Amino acid sequence: MAALFSFRKSVPVAAPAPEPSAPALGTVRVGMGQLLVEGGEPARNLARAVEQIAQAAAQQCDLVLLPETLDFAWTHPSALYEAQPIPGPFSDVLCRAAAEHGLYVCAGLTERAPDGRNYNAAILINPQGEIIVKYHKINLLAVEQPFYAVGQTLNVVDTPLGKIGVNVCADNYLDGLPIGHTLARMGAEFIIAPASWTVDYSITEEHDPYQEKWVKPFSILAKLYNVVVVSTTSVGYIVGGPYEGKKSVGCSLAVDANGVRAQGAFNEFAGQLVVADLARPHRPERGTDIGLMLQRKGYRFDELP
Repeated sequence: MAALFSFRKSVPVAAPAPEPSAPALGTVRVGMGQLLVEGGEPARNLARAVEQIAQAAAQQCDLVLLPETLDFAWTHPSALYEAQPIPGPFSDVLCRAAAEHGLYVCAGLTERAPDGRNYNAAILINPQGEIIVKYHKINLLAVEQPFYAVGQTLNVVDTPLGKIGVNVCADNYLDGLPIGHTLARMGAEFIIAPASWTVDYSITEEHDPYQEKWVKPFSILAKLYNVVVVSTTSVGYIVGGPYEGKKSVGCSLAVDANGVRAQGAFNEFAGQLVVADLARPHRPERGTDIGLMLQRKGYRFDELP
């Protein structure tokens, strides 16, 4: 079995030791698993997810991030009737794969709650195969509200890789940034987000609409708080549901305070594993010290945008 995780320390070469206020914290190798997700085909989708987990382990990733609602696909009608609980048969498949290959796995699934409601969920699984975070998407698009209930909690978890916060897709829209602000205020060093970014069928990579839609909000969080924001999206044409005929086109992103560190290919056929070595950020501020830091950076709390 592979090691539970491979945490690589940064080794300075011919350079002075870091200042005490900014210690070298090492790097985290993240696999962004752009996955073909077929509407209403959970068995095939989960099989591909397990393959990508194995690929990530073979490339010595510490963590692999998979797309949003990878079981049924986003807003596919079958999820209304066939969604499973978490823990449950679908999450168990991913937990076994995480334990077998010894790495962290974050993935989006559809959860059927005990009260009968469905949630657009994301789970973070540790290398022992245990679910250590379960999150429900909050910033639901209007078209998905008939499919999923609004989430009511946020969590940040301490791991050997760093403090990790989890959200989903449109939680990172500009209008959803308070969610990321809150995760950062909770101490997150990494914000990871399963996603299903979609465009009209006529959009090609030459248009690349994601600079404003995704790079901008990720960069706002990364630069304000010195966090790393990573999001992985599905690929393929959407079949069934309100977005039928549109397509998911990849373009998974990893952004830190210095800019875009890694990006997946941008087209509907770009199923791939993108591997990125991401420096763990140093975030010493806590509580009201974070507010003082934001004020020094020119952030205004007392006015509307």
